[in-house]
Amino acid sequence: MDKTSHTTTAYIGIGANLGRREATLRKAISMLDARGDIRVAAASDLIESAPLGPADQPAYLNGVVLIETGLAAEALFERMCSIESSLGRTRSATWGPRTIDLDLLLYGDAVIDSDELTVPHAQMHLRSFVLKPMCQVGADVEHPLLKRSMQELAARLNGGDFFLSDERPQLISVSGVIGVGKTTLARGLSEALECEMIAEAYDTNPYMADVYAGRRDLALDSQLYFLHSRLRQLHRGALEAGQPVVTDYVFDKEMIYAKRTLDAAQLAAYKKELAAVVGRVVQPVVVVYMRDSAASCLKRIRLRNRPYERGLDRATLEGFAGDYEQLFAAWRQSPVIRLDVAAFNCMNWREVKALADEVRHYIWTSPQA
Repeated sequence: MDKTSHTTTAYIGIGANLGRREATLRKAISMLDARGDIRVAAASDLIESAPLGPADQPAYLNGVVLIETGLAAEALFERMCSIESSLGRTRSATWGPRTIDLDLLLYGDAVIDSDELTVPHAQMHLRSFVLKPMCQVGADVEHPLLKRSMQELAARLNGGDFFLSDERPQLISVSGVIGVGKTTLARGLSEALECEMIAEAYDTNPYMADVYAGRRDLALDSQLYFLHSRLRQLHRGALEAGQPVVTDYVFDKEMIYAKRTLDAAQLAAYKKELAAVVGRVVQPVVVVYMRDSAASCLKRIRLRNRPYERGLDRATLEGFAGDYEQLFAAWRQSPVIRLDVAAFNCMNWREVKALADEVRHYIWTSPQA
């Protein structure tokens, strides 16, 4: 390639799950580098991943190749298709097994949306098998639409692989410790996304004020009230497939508060009740996890002056915050967008709308939307 000519940096995802996978992928890289209008500048390690589609197929090897090219994006895509065909690629069912798969992930900072080509790759930000090798060759590269680095996008997945689907409710869960501003943000997101907002039933819980006042004998009643109210809100029959809805809590926080408020006998009874219903609850497709200092959360709690929250102190909030960190450190149900509240204003419509636009990339939306 003539180094004096204009070139574009591009990233190509490579994958295979049939035949001699590694040999085929190495051959594809060699074929990309064989012509003067493409130069392979770097290639990631190859990693193994489970198929996203039907489970009755072999595991994939995946990687990412960094190239410099003088080809236009469409011409590069055509070259990639030609290489696939020469290596035995046959196109059948979506997500079916294949001898070779080449995906144009990024082409400079271009945004392309045509019948033949979509760049950035529409779901690359949902796939650890793309982002993990991508981070080896371009960790600081910014996604042209999301405006986040590959490293940050990869961290949101915690090693998981996800895909958009209209066959499940598009549940967006806002989560975080008491006083962090979950309800305010959830309300703003629902307005920006033009969808329903479901609020946690704090004010209708008849036991909570007594529990906060020291009535430990009512703690189980309070927790069970929350459990069944959340089940009514989030059970599979309550939410419509393909439709977005925002909640100001994540159902999986149940055990955080149960472990800190119930004695051993109450906790055992609660776990039994939880196990009987948890499988009926819709899981979120994305979580917005809000984080702030215990001191700032306590200040908000004091300002809103709910009688049953007056006994909360900084140490209690710090304990809850640590539990939330553990929950999301091990989270694999969905991507998690971590939000630093100190740098975000939930009352600023422009900031909320920008976050909503980012959330849209993690939910299925109809073609007409």
